[in-house]
Amino acid sequence: MSCPFAATRARLAELAPLAGPLPDAYPEEVNRRYRSIEDPNLVRRILLRPEDFTPANALDTAIDLEPAALRILASAKFSLPPVLASASGSEHLAVRRVVARFFSPAKVAAQAEPISQRVDGICAELAEQYRSGEHIDLAHHLAAVIPPEVMQRLTGVPIPPAEELKRWSQDSLELFWGWPDAQRQVELAASAAQFHAWLDASVAESVARDDGNLYAALHHSGVDPARIRSLGYFLTIAGQETTAMLIQTTLRTALHEGRWAQCTEAESTADLVSQVLAQASSVPTWRREVAADTELDGEHFAKGEQLVLMLSGGVLGEEDDDSLAFGFGIHRCLGAGLARMETEVVLSAAARALPGLEPAGEEPDWMHLLSFQAPRTVWTSPAMAGAAA
Repeated sequence: MSCPFAATRARLAELAPLAGPLPDAYPEEVNRRYRSIEDPNLVRRILLRPEDFTPANALDTAIDLEPAALRILASAKFSLPPVLASASGSEHLAVRRVVARFFSPAKVAAQAEPISQRVDGICAELAEQYRSGEHIDLAHHLAAVIPPEVMQRLTGVPIPPAEELKRWSQDSLELFWGWPDAQRQVELAASAAQFHAWLDASVAESVARDDGNLYAALHHSGVDPARIRSLGYFLTIAGQETTAMLIQTTLRTALHEGRWAQCTEAESTADLVSQVLAQASSVPTWRREVAADTELDGEHFAKGEQLVLMLSGGVLGEEDDDSLAFGFGIHRCLGAGLARMETEVVLSAAARALPGLEPAGEEPDWMHLLSFQAPRTVWTSPAMAGAAA
């Protein structure tokens, strides 16, 4: 049941690179390294056994880096010790308890109104550009803006300037979850080293200031600076970039499926977001490593085997089931409710503020990595004169 399955039904097949069997999406180098697990029932059982299927490889690079890239990282003393998503046992649970306080249901719900107001303000500015006949990229003007602001409000941690944040986030995703060639690895390693250095200073400042933000809270709970930095590296990417990517895919799906007008209604918006999470999540896979030889559902797993688990893509007739989209078990994403809510609010507020939009331009390039995917752009135009008035 592990690899591969033909996806017979997936409404987003033309939009989502991982709407089909996983091996079809990856280069041979990656397929040689990883065993694909696509049966959702088996994925759930694996994720419920973290002692046998560990997250030790969660922050490994998808392919081996070349010596030149490794030298750059070594010179920067780059390290990401296990923490939260890449850790297990008591250390994972201790950090998770601290982080969870910053993403409680009440705190997440309180963000809905500020997000809606912010989207209204952005769309008011965009409406003027639409009136002049311009094509506008909602990935840049909308999806990239909201998540970092929300993350900073919830955690209190410093956020880099917008352009640097986007570059560092996307470069790190490509370095750790992509398959860049040797020259590209050097460029990405230099970017990651800059990001790492910025995080070092950011964590040190937060701990010294002791103003109650997430980094300070982790320090008080006994987490060392290196692991705080490691969590910051993960959180800065996962906490905002992957949500921006989910928003991009959802906006594009609403436009391309002719459902933009329906998304002024909360129920229609929620249904669409669930569909995207089930079929085209921005985080469609997780990685796991087999801790010891074991049997599960009649299949043998060898010690050290590297697994890639499908969380989204609509296989085995479960194309409308989004229950795996944020993982399963003790490592389930703490920001699941936040990401879903942000996406729903951004989509519904934009649909109300900018009626009559339709897709514009050529098909966008997709960012497609081992565990991440999204259209890089969401170009739009008004459907008729005055539609965005």
